[in-house]
Amino acid sequence: MAADKAGEQGSEKNEGSANCSGISDQEKELSRCSFQAFTAGSYETCVQHLGELKEINKDDYKIMLNMAVTEFYKSNQTTTDQLKQTLNQLRNEVHSAVDEMDSLDDVENSMLYYNQAVILYYLRQHMEAIAIGEKLYQFIEPFEERFAHAVCFLLVDLYLLTYQTEKALHLLVVLEKMILQGNNNNKNGKNETNNNSNNKEVLHTKNEGGPQLEAAKSKIHQYKVRAYIQMKSLKACKREIKSVMNTSGNSAPSLFLKSNFEYLRGNYRKAVKLLNSSNISEYPGFMKTGECVRCMFWNNLGCIHFAMGKHNLGLFYFKKAIQENDNACAQLSSTSEQGKKFSGRPMCTLLTNKRYELLHNCGIQLLHIGRPLAAFECLIEAVQVYHSNPRLWLRLAECCIAANKGTPEQETKGLPSKKGIVQSVVGQGYHRKIVLASQSVQNLLYNDGESSAIPVASMEFAAICLRNALLLLPEDQQDGSKENGAKNNSQMGNTDSSGEGTEACSNKSHEGDKFLPAPPSSPLKRQELENLRCSVLACSAYVALALGDNLMALNHAEKLLQQPRLSGSLKFLGHLYAAEALISLDRISDAITHLNPENVTDVSLGISSNEQEQG
Repeated sequence: MAADKAGEQGSEKNEGSANCSGISDQEKELSRCSFQAFTAGSYETCVQHLGELKEINKDDYKIMLNMAVTEFYKSNQTTTDQLKQTLNQLRNEVHSAVDEMDSLDDVENSMLYYNQAVILYYLRQHMEAIAIGEKLYQFIEPFEERFAHAVCFLLVDLYLLTYQTEKALHLLVVLEKMILQGNNNNKNGKNETNNNSNNKEVLHTKNEGGPQLEAAKSKIHQYKVRAYIQMKSLKACKREIKSVMNTSGNSAPSLFLKSNFEYLRGNYRKAVKLLNSSNISEYPGFMKTGECVRCMFWNNLGCIHFAMGKHNLGLFYFKKAIQENDNACAQLSSTSEQGKKFSGRPMCTLLTNKRYELLHNCGIQLLHIGRPLAAFECLIEAVQVYHSNPRLWLRLAECCIAANKGTPEQETKGLPSKKGIVQSVVGQGYHRKIVLASQSVQNLLYNDGESSAIPVASMEFAAICLRNALLLLPEDQQDGSKENGAKNNSQMGNTDSSGEGTEACSNKSHEGDKFLPAPPSSPLKRQELENLRCSVLACSAYVALALGDNLMALNHAEKLLQQPRLSGSLKFLGHLYAAEALISLDRISDAITHLNPENVTDVSLGISSNEQEQG
């Protein structure tokens, strides 16, 4: 829902021009002139001065860095491939790696590192960019004020994108102190702290602090609102929303943030009203900001109507968002240079495409309105990008299950719900006999000779999806959950900031890692992970029964019944599936044990208070 996606860090790359310090007075003068030309937007003049500097001092790689950045701005920030290649070459020339940066002697390479972090940000390689940013932050004291602020703003944005909310809030407090110090002309701050504002306005002098200071404060308030929205801390968010509205007025970003806040509070009609009051036509186009505001507008409306239970209307809005996104991408593809993946368009537009996030939203909406096959088509595209999301694999399996329920209408459409089980029908009326195929013939006919891994809405593919979901979930740690259960329940709103989001692929739950990233949605917290595991096991048992794999169905059902936090409805299904599998295995006495009515005291969807205390 958050629309203020502050991703303007590319504007900071030019600050290296200020660091051109030479021994002779001539070098100092050329450095000063090049910096002034860059600040004024005279990139051609800046390149000329830097060329003269290069003739005097051919061994200074910083001059090459400044020339590369100036050429990048001269091209309207469209030569991303070339800049990326130049930065890699310079890093190799100075034989420097950010991992080896362990003393103040290495700070002189900080501008090179920062520029690489900016490019990684726009390439969506967030954890690599964070690694560089955190290294730079360790040595932030000797940096000049503008550059220190730029590093902090970049890190804040990256922390919010990776749901490390507490780290982002801590850094925002540091930024506020730096800005106040800069306003008083103290140590480490200058009043141009809005380096992260649009392009060239970041390099004003100390005496022009009024508008710059207000813009910086407004940006910090907007970041805080985004952080509190992620934490769902409504009281703190309400306070910051007031500050945003006071500093930014009724701008599109501030209204989008306030709409998101009302959405979290459940005031859906007010959220829609705020969105409709935002004048998105006056907002700069995506070629300047990288953000397709019209796409975000329709997507946010779709999310709100989804929460209101108006799924068909929500689907309409999501389709509008996809159309806007596709139109924007079509314009970008026409400007891209052939053979160069990232060049020919402004670097900020590398973040414009939101197609897979929108397809995910659209698929979930379709699943809710009972159109599993259409939902499957959307989610199968989304899972190619978000393949580490276990919840998304479960949704795909649910699409397959819903598409193969075996209703007469589906059978007439040729869906493989019971195809291969019935070999033939003999006779008519009372004398009608059904001839069933053997198990081997059933499997052959059911698969049509094709691999089960082919993405079609079949029960075999559902089994593969559920297996993927189980593999992506962290290992059971029931002992750990008993130790940490009580304290983590109160801390669950803050766990997004633990910073271990990148460990998703290791499927390990570390002591401080109590959430699992699940893009494009928010990370899965400990309780959500437990609930998800129960749902996946229940679906796995059902699918195994449908495929005739009774031993596997029994295994999944027993694992389901062993889960410490199990709702009454899933407990009922666990006993039912286990009994059905046991009957098929001719273990009638064991099945009768599971069918004892005393095993199930309620079939509610929630977890009883006693079970919650055991967590």
